[in-house]
Amino acid sequence: MQSPILFDMDGVILEGRRTDPQVYADATDAALAELGVEPSRAQRSDLGSSDLEAVADRCAELGVDPATFWAAKERHASAGTHDRIRSGERGRYEDSDVIDDLAERTTTALVSNNRHATAAFVADYYGFDFDAVRGRDPTFEGYRRRKPDPYYLERTLDALDADGGLYVGDSPKDVVAGRAAGLETAFVRRPHNRDCAVPEPTYELDSLWDLECVLE
Repeated sequence: MQSPILFDMDGVILEGRRTDPQVYADATDAALAELGVEPSRAQRSDLGSSDLEAVADRCAELGVDPATFWAAKERHASAGTHDRIRSGERGRYEDSDVIDDLAERTTTALVSNNRHATAAFVADYYGFDFDAVRGRDPTFEGYRRRKPDPYYLERTLDALDADGGLYVGDSPKDVVAGRAAGLETAFVRRPHNRDCAVPEPTYELDSLWDLECVLE
């Protein structure tokens, strides 16, 4: 059996490098409505951001438990993302079809900075037969552990009982995190990162189909 291949999700499987900002704006409003909170404009702005300290401070001002708000916001963001995928507003790259072929030859996994609920949804919705799926936990600590921190990559390797392999990503932080986890790295070029400077990945790919050659 070949060494495992771990895939990033946004920008590698899903089109576009990240979740649409409007999804987070809508998720913030939905979480506030769910909790029955009416913030000021300034408070709403901070609560919609990824500044965890600012979020905690605003929650304290409004008498809301920060962990409860953050979990609600993450849940609504996942729901909004899943709706966009179902409707076709956000698609996937056609070359991600190669994952099915690779899964017949080696262990595969999905490891994303995106929310775990969304990573699991994408794997299921598109029928990918990953041996492990890992996204960020819906907590402050889970958010802090995003790449370039190798935490989620390391936990996935533990789940696979593996100590090496290849991580496929589309950003410099994917390369940094992969190296820190003891993995070889592959950087796939997409329209959004065509001219991006990368800190010497093991491989540079024009398409995920190129992984067929890497595995030979």
